Amino acid sequence: MIELAPSILSADFARLGEEVRAALDGGATLLHVDVMDGHFVPNLTIGPPVVASLRKVTKAPLDVHLMIEDPDQFIPAFLEAGADWISVHQETCRHLHRTLQMIRSKGAQAGVVINPATPVQALGEVLDQVDFVLVMSVNPGFGGQKFIPGSLEKIKKLATMRAAKGASFRIEVDGGIALSTIGDVVRAGAEVLVAGNAVFGQGDPKRNVQELLKTAREATLQKV
Repeated sequence: MIELAPSILSADFARLGEEVRAALDGGATLLHVDVMDGHFVPNLTIGPPVVASLRKVTKAPLDVHLMIEDPDQFIPAFLEAGADWISVHQETCRHLHRTLQMIRSKGAQAGVVINPATPVQALGEVLDQVDFVLVMSVNPGFGGQKFIPGSLEKIKKLATMRAAKGASFRIEVDGGIALSTIGDVVRAGAEVLVAGNAVFGQGDPKRNVQELLKTAREATLQKV
């Protein structure tokens, strides 16, 4: 099943509720929340209060991506705020297995993220502990960046590793997802697609989501 996760980082925060509802009306099934601390990535964004506010206005799953140096310190607050999915970077976790267990122990979906320079093989020992793997197809920190073509090979390798292990985690991709890239990403093996500017950058979020999903679903028929 292909799912689109609009990234609220690109939304108009003065009209956040309205924009979120439009994206969900278009067929989006979860909302992606980018959390940045100004240390692990060169940007500072939102915290648990925004997640709690979103929780009040939607029943859609909230996919919280922690781009922060010490995720263990903040995971409980995001869970309490209403996060349904939480992903942490392989590059920030000294005890990744324990961090993933912490997330799952509270009933949330646990994910691990890898940056463009991190090989998928670095995840080999935790693939049986995750509900999803998020492949960054841009360098994290800012929206609106161009898709890194080499990410397609990483997605394919991850899909091969999943099959070899008989695992069931989902493959999520974040960065540069647009009408021009979404088909290739789906054909490579991705199932959850994070889009920010392509949804909220211009035009009607509802229509943008519909067009992205249409293109993605057509690509599933072309997978070899």
